[in-house]
Amino acid sequence: MTEHDWLAARFETDRPRLRAVAYRMLGSPAEADDAVQEAWLRVSRSDTAAVENMSGWLTTVVARVSLNMLQSRRSRREDLVDVPEAGGSPRPDTPVDPEREALLAESVGTAMLLILDTLTPAERLAFVLHDMFAVPFEEIAPIVDRTPAAARQLASRARRRIQRQGFAAAAPGAGPTGEPAPDGGADTDQAGKADLIRAFLTASREGDFEALLTLLAPDIVLRSDRTAVRMAAARGRQPVTELRGSDAVARAFAKLSWDPVPALVDGSAGLAFAPGGVPLAVYRFGIAGDRITGIDVQADLTGVVIVLR
Repeated sequence: MTEHDWLAARFETDRPRLRAVAYRMLGSPAEADDAVQEAWLRVSRSDTAAVENMSGWLTTVVARVSLNMLQSRRSRREDLVDVPEAGGSPRPDTPVDPEREALLAESVGTAMLLILDTLTPAERLAFVLHDMFAVPFEEIAPIVDRTPAAARQLASRARRRIQRQGFAAAAPGAGPTGEPAPDGGADTDQAGKADLIRAFLTASREGDFEALLTLLAPDIVLRSDRTAVRMAAARGRQPVTELRGSDAVARAFAKLSWDPVPALVDGSAGLAFAPGGVPLAVYRFGIAGDRITGIDVQADLTGVVIVLR
């Protein structure tokens, strides 16, 4: 395999995530495809020998392209729903898949796109990359030509604006132990919560990255207790104490080799890792609306009541 072939294969592996980044930046499936294609043209002409974090580097390339596209269209009004111009046709090399387009749109939601569209291009980039894809401010700063502290302020301003408009269903970092929604929401609807958890389990087993993104809140936090960390290490897996952001959590669970089963954990819908019917760990889920806001992995099961289903 030539270096170019390897790079092309690696780019295709990252394409779903790169398209998800571009879509959250641009709000249009067709423009997201254009941004990813332009990113590939740039990548294919670049010397990648010194690139240590390929996925991170590809993300910054797509982010730069998306930022340029946002800045160039800033002076004109853009529709959030992508409608082809009269006489236009889809790109011949990008077949339209209605189910795929709908899934991508659901992963963000019209309400969030409307709010994102009120942000400046730099604010939108800082918020999307940091809060949705867990990109460090040190890597965001050069893209927006700011210091890391200034990039942090951009994301903070965007976050405040979004929270003021009532989009955030839960405070950043709120986990499964947070207070239920005032109206009862999905946290008190065990049937709905169980359905959402089953959908998450199916998407994880099938390695469906974009489906996972539709189920996870942008600011989701995954935490593992000390016993779970030790168990992961003993089984030869990379132990994870904490992960933040839907991108990081989706990547962690996509195509994960695991076999948990639905269970009631202290009376609430969850999952249990129970080889041979013996629970070794449980997964508690925090849910707000129709998104998973937190996952707690607990292997210290002292006092935990588990009912396998």
